[in-house]
Amino acid sequence: MKTKYDKKTLGLIKNDPWLEPFSVAIEGRYEYYLRKEKELTQNGQISLCDFACGYLYFGLHVTEKGWIFREWAPNASDIFLIGDFNGWQEKEEYRLHRIENGIFEIELPDNALKHNDLYKLKVHWNGGSGERIPAWAQRVVQDANTKIFSAQVWNPENPYKFKKKTFTPNTAPLLIYECHIGMAGYEEKVGTYVEFRQNVLPRIKADGYNCIQIMAIQEHPYYGSFGYHVSSFFAASSRFGTPEELKELIDAAHEMGIAVIMDIVHSHAVKNEVEGLGRFDGSYTQYFHGGGRREHPAWDSLCFDYGKNEVLHFLLSNCKYWLDEYHFDGFRFDGVTSMLYYSHGLGEGFSNYGDYYNGNQDGDAITYLTLANKLIHEFRKKAITIAEEVSGMPGLAAPIKNGGYGFDYRMAMNIPDYWIKIIKERKDQDWPVSGIWWETTNRRADEKTVSYAESHDQALVGDKTIIFRLIDSEMYWHMSVGDRNMAVDRGIALHKMIRLVTASTINGAYLNFMGNEFGHPEWIDFPREGNGWSYKYARRQWYLVDNPELKYKFLGDFDKAMIHLIGGIKDYQKSTIYKVWDNEGDQILAYRRENLVFVFNFNPEKSFADYGFLVPPGKYKVVLNTDNLAFGGFGLSDDSLDHFTVHDPLYEGEKKEWLKLYIPARSAVVLQLEK
Repeated sequence: MKTKYDKKTLGLIKNDPWLEPFSVAIEGRYEYYLRKEKELTQNGQISLCDFACGYLYFGLHVTEKGWIFREWAPNASDIFLIGDFNGWQEKEEYRLHRIENGIFEIELPDNALKHNDLYKLKVHWNGGSGERIPAWAQRVVQDANTKIFSAQVWNPENPYKFKKKTFTPNTAPLLIYECHIGMAGYEEKVGTYVEFRQNVLPRIKADGYNCIQIMAIQEHPYYGSFGYHVSSFFAASSRFGTPEELKELIDAAHEMGIAVIMDIVHSHAVKNEVEGLGRFDGSYTQYFHGGGRREHPAWDSLCFDYGKNEVLHFLLSNCKYWLDEYHFDGFRFDGVTSMLYYSHGLGEGFSNYGDYYNGNQDGDAITYLTLANKLIHEFRKKAITIAEEVSGMPGLAAPIKNGGYGFDYRMAMNIPDYWIKIIKERKDQDWPVSGIWWETTNRRADEKTVSYAESHDQALVGDKTIIFRLIDSEMYWHMSVGDRNMAVDRGIALHKMIRLVTASTINGAYLNFMGNEFGHPEWIDFPREGNGWSYKYARRQWYLVDNPELKYKFLGDFDKAMIHLIGGIKDYQKSTIYKVWDNEGDQILAYRRENLVFVFNFNPEKSFADYGFLVPPGKYKVVLNTDNLAFGGFGLSDDSLDHFTVHDPLYEGEKKEWLKLYIPARSAVVLQLEK
């Protein structure tokens, strides 16, 4: 495997000359990745896919003779399998035997275990012992009464067989619906995989989204963590149902043409020792760093030691497992900023390129992320990987061969922050259209992004969704159709405009969080002691958008029309975007891509007649208008009219003519050039 190369061949530097002063650091990271891949693949004798097969070796498996169980616990002195089958007692016939490299193993006859048996490990070490859930357990359940978690033997007579054997995600463009299974129902309870498949998937399909991003799949002890404090990395959360039901959900999505990606949490792990990996074999450093680097200073969790090959094996195997066993189409990697820096990005300004190459970067974590992307795309060429990363590290979503880290997309986290900032800090008449244009289109040319106005982050208790920032308590009293209220009218108008400018300027993908498309009221607050363990706010009130007497339907219908428009244009995200006009005084912004022209009037007071733009000549038809009565607007324009450009000899050589429009205040319109 090649480890020496001319740094000029690295596309990351060629595409951005400002990175040239940091070429030594960039080259060093790339070489470190190459050396580590060479080490893991035995000088190229095996592939990364071959290396990342730990889930087929470790844990509990059925064999021709019965059962076999293996666990890596180098600090353990003794391990027993305990469970329903032996009265939860340490018995000699269930003692594991140390074989090599800290691995313990036991073979059992066929009748020793049966489907649904609960089990754990009793691990002994020098100076102590404790019950542990196997690190590679693929099924973990919680007792409804005691709340205790245990591994569960999962060997159904009729395992689920996928109907859709192969599936290729539609990324041209990728339109993502971020969702959470447990809070996807309208009842005050934990929703299930079955209910989501039956009730929510059809909505997503009808709305035009072609990808769902599911949160909280990996098992986690505390429901209110939103799935970000993982305990069992190979177990799909049983609080939503069985593995077979999750597989059926994914299969059904594929049959609808919907890709399924999951939030994968490899940036940290829950501190729990009984449920998680916190002190699995009695040591503090089996999977995690020791000393001051062990605990995350902001998340009350543990930080993986990516410099250990055993940890790389565990995490890379985890990536492949979800693709292989459940047919997920990829991952949104959570907390990437925390992984990239020794400081976890806390208190960092990231104001210039030097901040990305100043010695604060964790080379082991960067290498892991690069290896993970290489593995995922090696196993599933069309898989999707997204980085949730806030610092702006160059190359995150650039190809590995160019010196990048190999993600397909990075989250455009600046955009929701910008919307919150101007809603909070600016009067409507001071909204800067040049700033809106800059924030929605400013990105690295060689990296695709996921644009979004808001995600689940803005919907959590303690924060506010865009609709709530715009309308606030007036939502409780004035959302009935026919009830005119200035605050509600303003909020509905801006909600549509914010989403349209965010979605239409994408260079990769667009994301919406479940329910935000129709302005779901209130916040997300999971059951906890502080709210009396209530599920009132951990659900989605679909009946609001289904009620024709309420204004939520206007936002839902607009979002559907917008998504279908963008999704109906092949490779929309690749089309060049041209700014046609921006005027801060008028608060008018216009741009075009392909044969579409987008015109926004953010002015809260002034409408404009015969406002002209220079565009390619021809006849234009209105294909979307935020002010349409069907979307809760005022219907001030006749969208059935054709708009013809007007010749101007001054611009004859540029092949442009004047398109003159009536643009009502606080509205946006999309026109299509007829060919």
